[in-house]
Amino acid sequence: MNVILTPQLEELIKMKVASGLYGSASEVLHEALRLLEERDRRHIKELKAEIKKGFDSGKPSPLDMEAIKARSRKRLAAQQTKATG
Repeated sequence: MNVILTPQLEELIKMKVASGLYGSASEVLHEALRLLEERDRRHIKELKAEIKKGFDSGKPSPLDMEAIKARSRKRLAAQQTKATG
């Protein structure tokens, strides 16, 4: 595998190794990927919880797009009137 890093990321890796926290660039990248995987798992878990909350919230009702558009147009007109008034 060949990976191309930006100069900023390359410098960050060098700084991490120089700090003594990591023994090599590989260790830095392993830790970064482990943290990325952990974050992804957490996000998926949060999304699943939100989806479950939606399913558990009751029977869905259809959106009235015309009513939503009408409210938006009314709000926009009021903002324009206020800005020019």
